[in-house]
Amino acid sequence: MTRMHLDEVDTDIALARRLVAAQFPQWAHLDVGDAERTGTSNAMYRLGADMVVRLPRRPGAAEDVKKEHAWLPRLAAELPVAIPVPVGQGTPESAYPWSWSVYGWLDGGNPVPGRLADPVQLATDLGAFVTTLRCIDPSGAPASYRSESLPSRDAATRRALAVVSDLVDVDAALAVWETALRAPEWAGNLVWIHSDLQPGNLLVSAAGRLSGVIDFGCVGLGDPAVDLLPAWYVLPGAARPRFRSAVGADNAAWTRGRGWVLSVALMELSYYRHTNPAMVASAQRALDELLAEG
Repeated sequence: MTRMHLDEVDTDIALARRLVAAQFPQWAHLDVGDAERTGTSNAMYRLGADMVVRLPRRPGAAEDVKKEHAWLPRLAAELPVAIPVPVGQGTPESAYPWSWSVYGWLDGGNPVPGRLADPVQLATDLGAFVTTLRCIDPSGAPASYRSESLPSRDAATRRALAVVSDLVDVDAALAVWETALRAPEWAGNLVWIHSDLQPGNLLVSAAGRLSGVIDFGCVGLGDPAVDLLPAWYVLPGAARPRFRSAVGADNAAWTRGRGWVLSVALMELSYYRHTNPAMVASAQRALDELLAEG
C-alpha cells in the first residue's frame, strides 16, 4: 500500500516474522503472511491460522497499544459480538521503534454498502452493539479519540471541504454542517464509544449478521452521537430508521451524528485522496448518502 502518513514507518512480512521470532519464540514456527485486512493506523500480518500481528504505522497509533491491552479484554466480556483480544504485547527494538501487539484473529468479511444481505437485521445488530458498549461502566476509562465537540472541529471541517470542493456539493455540505453546529450539545455523562464504526471496522457473517467489531484505537468516552456513523457509512436509507430506533437517538443526537459523518468523511476524503482509494470511496459514499437526504 502507498505510504499514507509523513511519519509512517515501513513494515513488511519479514519484519513481522523477525519480531515474532525474537520476542515470542513459542510462535516462531508459525507462518507469517499478509492479512486480507489492513488499517490506516496499523499494518497487520497473519500469524498462523488464528492470530494476527498488528504493527502501528505511526507514533499516534503506537500510543494506543497500552490502552487496547488494558481495556479490550474488559470490554470483550460484556459486548454482544466478538472484538479483538490481545494475546501478546511486543516491545520496541532496533528494527522497530514502538510497542506492538499479537491478537486473536476474527473471521468474517467487511460489509459492502449497497450489497448487504439483510440491512435491517444489520441495523438491529449495530444498534445492540452501540447501546451495550454505551452502558458499560465508564469508571477510569480514557477519553475517545473523538471526544471533542462539533464546534471545536469547525475550522478543520471547513478547510477539508475547501480542499475537496470539486468532489462535494459545498452548499449542501455547509447546510448540514451549520445545522449540526446549532444542535444542542450532549448534556449527559460521557459514555463508551467505539468512534470509528465504518465498514472496514465491522465484520459480518455469510448471512449478513454483525459478527465482530475491530480496530479499537479510537475507543473511549465521548458523545454517543459519534457512534451514529454507520447509519450513513454502512446502512441504506431504508434501514436507517431501524438503527436510529435501536440506539434511541433523539433529534439533537441524530443531527449531531449527521455533523460527525460530514466532518469525518470530509477529512478522510481530503487526507487520503491520493493514497487510499478504498477509504476515499467509503468517505465519498457516506457523503453522498448524507447529502442525498437534504
